Amino acid sequence: MASKEMTVVFYRQNHTRDNWRVDIEGEVAGRFFAEFSEDLARFGIVLKRATNDAYAIDVNSYADLLNAVRISSPADGFHAICVGHVIGKSEHLDLFEDIRRAVTRIAFAPETVPPEDHNRKVCHNCGCGC
Repeated sequence: MASKEMTVVFYRQNHTRDNWRVDIEGEVAGRFFAEFSEDLARFGIVLKRATNDAYAIDVNSYADLLNAVRISSPADGFHAICVGHVIGKSEHLDLFEDIRRAVTRIAFAPETVPPEDHNRKVCHNCGCGC
C-alpha cells in the first residue's frame, strides 16, 4: 500500500485569557498522536506533527484555537487548511477530537472539504451538482 503523509501543524498562539489553552506538548497530546498515528498507519498514512512559530494566532475563542491548528496533506491538495474549515462546528469543544475528525476527513474523503472562499468560483467536482 502506498503511503500518504499528513502533518498537523500548530501555529504559535497568543492567549488573551486562559479559556482555550490546550497543552499540545504534554502527555495527553503525546498519547493522542501516538495512538492516532498507529491507527492511520494501517491505511498507509503517515501522520506527523509540527509547530510553526512564524505565524501567531490571537486566541479569543474556540474558533480561534481551531484556526491555530492546520493540516497539510499535499497528496490531497491541502497545504495549510485550518481544522475549523474542515469540520465546521465543533460538537464537544475538544481539540483532539476535532483534530481527529479533520484529519480523518481529509485522509479518507478530501472531496467533501469545501474549497476556501477564494476558490469557490470553480466547481471542486464533488458530485453536488454545483
